Amino acid sequence: MKQFSRFVSAFVIGIVCVALAAGVLHSRLWARGPLSSIVVDNSPINRSTSGLTSFAPVVKRAAPSVVNIYSTRVLHYHEQNPLINPFFQQFFGNPEGHEFTRHEQVLGSGVIITPDGYILTANHVVANAEEIKIALTGDKNEYKASVVGSDPDTDVAVLKIDANHLPAITLGDSSQLEVGDIVLAIGNPFDISQPGQTPTVTMGIVSALGRSGLGFNGYENFIQTDAAINPGNSGGALVDAQGRLVGINTAIESSSEGSEGIGFAVPANLARHVADRLISGGKVSRGYLGVMPQDITPGLAQSFGLSTENGALVGGVEPGTPAEKAGIQSGDVITEFNGQAIAGENDLLLAVADCAPGSKVSVKFMRDGDAHTVKVTLAERPGEQAQSTPPQNQTDALDGVTVSDLDSDVRSQLQIPDEIQGAIVTDVAQDSHANEAGLQKGDIIIAVDHHSVSNADQVVNVCNNAKGKYILLKVWRKQGEMGGTRYISVDNTKD
Repeated sequence: MKQFSRFVSAFVIGIVCVALAAGVLHSRLWARGPLSSIVVDNSPINRSTSGLTSFAPVVKRAAPSVVNIYSTRVLHYHEQNPLINPFFQQFFGNPEGHEFTRHEQVLGSGVIITPDGYILTANHVVANAEEIKIALTGDKNEYKASVVGSDPDTDVAVLKIDANHLPAITLGDSSQLEVGDIVLAIGNPFDISQPGQTPTVTMGIVSALGRSGLGFNGYENFIQTDAAINPGNSGGALVDAQGRLVGINTAIESSSEGSEGIGFAVPANLARHVADRLISGGKVSRGYLGVMPQDITPGLAQSFGLSTENGALVGGVEPGTPAEKAGIQSGDVITEFNGQAIAGENDLLLAVADCAPGSKVSVKFMRDGDAHTVKVTLAERPGEQAQSTPPQNQTDALDGVTVSDLDSDVRSQLQIPDEIQGAIVTDVAQDSHANEAGLQKGDIIIAVDHHSVSNADQVVNVCNNAKGKYILLKVWRKQGEMGGTRYISVDNTKD
């Protein structure tokens, strides 16, 4: 169970003390816009030092930059009147109940990134807050904070307090982290640290890099650490052995709402990138390519005759998008974007999101064994909204999959374009090969083994006649306010 903690910070510890003692910090200003006062040290960690017995110098350097955040949000809820019999309504009034509100206190942490009061934290700590107060280390006074901007997609927010000469943290280069590097977490778990007191410190290592799948709309590239992270730590600093910020702690994987040695932090490079856009313009505008990418499974590689599983398979291309204008097609495999090698779906999503709308980029892809390169001018990513749930019905296709014809009601409910023809998936058994392959209820099957289908009977007939080890499905899937196609390779062997 994913529990979003309120964490305070984790110091990536490598071998810092020697560098501190020698004063060898190759610092520079990250000179861009209003964040020109952020100090960045891109020098690598000295991993050859041994015999380190104390991290006290690191804590003394970084802890003053970590703050406690106390936010208040108002929750609105509806209480139903149990007297719903029409006879009683004439005596007891409207049975629909009443609206109530209550105040909820949220505890979290943050990190000072400029001397004039800009603070990085996790978005979920301050989301929908009516009031935010900040407590600094060594200062029992509380400061009112305003939200400069927030980005739910990466769970990053920037706050501002009216203060100067604050102990801003030095930012490190999170791209240089390696699995095994020591890290420290500094923060206020369970509200142990009172205003003015030094925050709590825990130690661990970098357990993994590039983690995704936590549910932040695809823009995920988390640092995983076993440094203890608990409720109250969210938004705090993850720092290395030199006391440099390498991450903003965001979430834990837990079955007990406490630390179980699996914590996640947003890399400092990504947080810094988001903060710059929030402070400069109040929002994060991301580039938009217009494809639905997916990882290449062994089954997809075999179905498309690919010699490798590296790259992002283009499941579909949205009409009128930069990708379509550049000639990218469904079935292409993108191997490089803007000079960055693409190993899979998440790589492409992050690379596109990292570019501003209007950026001109180079995209390399494979089509039928041939390499192609195109220039693309990115658009701005459109908004998203929740999916509708389709109605259920009818015919068995594959093992454990039920499909139904598309009718006008389904099209209207799911906002399926008229040009999309096929059959809607109304049920997928949990223990089926189709479920394992990623087929979902609500998907529209539009082709089977490269053969177009227009109704449920055709889907069933083609699936029943399939002889290969895998059945290749092309499906249309609603995502946000848009939809697009993707490929799914289903194991056709019987258990």
